[in-house]
Amino acid sequence: MSELFSVAGKVIVVTGGLGQLGREFATSLAEADAKVAVYSRRPVTQEQLDQLFPGLGGSIKVYEASVTDKAALEAATDKLIADWGVPHVLVNNAGIDSKPDGGAEQNAPFEVYPQKFWDDIIDVNLTGVMLCSQIIGAKMAEERRGSIINVGSIYGMVSPNQALYAYREKRDGVPFIKAVSYAASKSGLINLTRYVATYWAEKNVRCNLISFGGVKTGSFDKEFIDNFLERVPMRRQAEKDEYNGVIQFLASDASSYMTGSNVVVDGGFTAW
Repeated sequence: MSELFSVAGKVIVVTGGLGQLGREFATSLAEADAKVAVYSRRPVTQEQLDQLFPGLGGSIKVYEASVTDKAALEAATDKLIADWGVPHVLVNNAGIDSKPDGGAEQNAPFEVYPQKFWDDIIDVNLTGVMLCSQIIGAKMAEERRGSIINVGSIYGMVSPNQALYAYREKRDGVPFIKAVSYAASKSGLINLTRYVATYWAEKNVRCNLISFGGVKTGSFDKEFIDNFLERVPMRRQAEKDEYNGVIQFLASDASSYMTGSNVVVDGGFTAW
């Protein structure tokens, strides 16, 4: 069974691999003896890489490429293939959202929500996944093997409950509306995943989605956390390393007959 779940020797791309969850994924996969290529929109020095991933410098490389820049993605992928060969796994992790402490404009009511924020979030969360899957998935298809793992959200399955944020207006005197763009982008991943899964199924390129629930970040108000946890049967948020196992499962041969699926890991949030 240990061999079935192994990712040893696999070349794995993790987009947004310098963020909180991305670093967890990259670290755990490298510790499992995979070769991890982090795609990052900002450059990283070797010293910074050693600080971010202590002791794993030989197993992790950073390639500078924004997921919204097709030319940069193509160049990064060509360099990666020259370094390590065609990837076996792509983890589409890069994503953005309106900030919990952001201004009223980016958390405005739907009737007046600015298009520029919609465009930014859709570009990264949905178009970026399409571009990475298109470029890297095509290389996998040529090799007739591969696993694409899309990182989704419970808000791709259910609409944000605005009651969770009602305390903000009472406290600040300004309405706070969880914006439509994040939910729409993550919902779009559900069918993008199914499309890619069926499109490349005969070439043995699998594509699955993971819909995550809340994770401890330290960036949310206590009032929000209390409201959120009332709706989670397990009464807690995920620890930052609790998603690593499902990533490794989908990257490994243990999930070899699994494609087009949405794996929900949310402490039971969507079960109610």
